[in-house]
Amino acid sequence: MTRGNQREVARNKNQKKQQEQSKKKPSGGDGLRLDQRKHRDAELMREKQKKKEDAATSGSKSN
Repeated sequence: MTRGNQREVARNKNQKKQQEQSKKKPSGGDGLRLDQRKHRDAELMREKQKKKEDAATSGSKSN
């Protein structure tokens, strides 16, 4: 009947681990608000799309 103690020790260990993880990582991830993150991601996608279009046009001109 010593399993109760093992469960309690494991429960305390897990709770401590969860607290440490929550201290290390902020909830937002990169510290930006939602609208800022959307704006940043949209800019990155525009740049990526432009590079892809440029590569496609330069590829079609060389053929």
